[in-house]
Amino acid sequence: MAEQQPKEISGLQLWQWRQAAIAAAIAADVSPTEVDWLLQEIAGLDRLALRLELFKDWAQIQLQLPLAELDLLWQKRLKERLPVQYIAGVTPWRKFKITVSPAVLIPRPETELLIDIAVAAVAKSKKELGLQQGHWADLGTGSGAIAIGLADALPEATIHAVDYSSTAVAIAQINAQNAKLSDRIKFYQGYWWEPLESFKGQLSGMVSNPPYIPSSTLSFLQPEVVNHEPRLALDGGDDGLDCIRYLVETSPTYLKSGGVWLVEMMAGQADAVQEMLQNQGSYCNIEIYTDLAGIERFALAQRL
Repeated sequence: MAEQQPKEISGLQLWQWRQAAIAAAIAADVSPTEVDWLLQEIAGLDRLALRLELFKDWAQIQLQLPLAELDLLWQKRLKERLPVQYIAGVTPWRKFKITVSPAVLIPRPETELLIDIAVAAVAKSKKELGLQQGHWADLGTGSGAIAIGLADALPEATIHAVDYSSTAVAIAQINAQNAKLSDRIKFYQGYWWEPLESFKGQLSGMVSNPPYIPSSTLSFLQPEVVNHEPRLALDGGDDGLDCIRYLVETSPTYLKSGGVWLVEMMAGQADAVQEMLQNQGSYCNIEIYTDLAGIERFALAQRL
């Protein structure tokens, strides 16, 4: 039987590893702050202990995995551009810690704004529509981050989260359990709206961060993205708009009158998405929202 590597090391050993890891990160043009973020997750150290190097004199520190294994993964970060979130197995998102693996897209900070936009749309809508209640869909849920954000922000709603990948659905379920929101989110493996046939005309809202990268530009993305994140969650077809086009066309069948339609998109797609929504004929109150960097990133509409 293989000998189990120890997960306990001295503070001095970890300090030496950290020094080497930071130097290697700088040499490889990777942000050295990633080392400390990783140690917060893997070694349970806080920012102050890391910044002041207080841990250096500690007799022992408990790691989540042996140091040799951590070092191997760090080398992959530098040489193969494996995202640091996949090494830690988690990423912060809104007030949650979301479990991630290469089977799901790493939820981005800008996507957090989808929840705020949805909540603002509900607040602005007529009271009698009751959008804060009823059924909401998160289509292409991935890690489940959007579904969790919606369930947290709309405590009277039931969230229906759908993904084509059964592995993604399994991870999303773990995240819902960790967030203590399992009772409010229902998960389905399937293609977009298909598992929700029985909810036609009943949805208070649909939120999605669909694949929106044009196929031809995928290879130009950062290696962290193109080499490690699931292509299924990135590839939006020739013009990047295949999935959004599908959601524009199919959602009116599922949304109730006044229901919210909200998606994330790529820089430069806003005009095309706005035009699609207008031409479809079933939407009103179409608005484009920017992210914190000022990029037109979100399209919101309501079902007529």
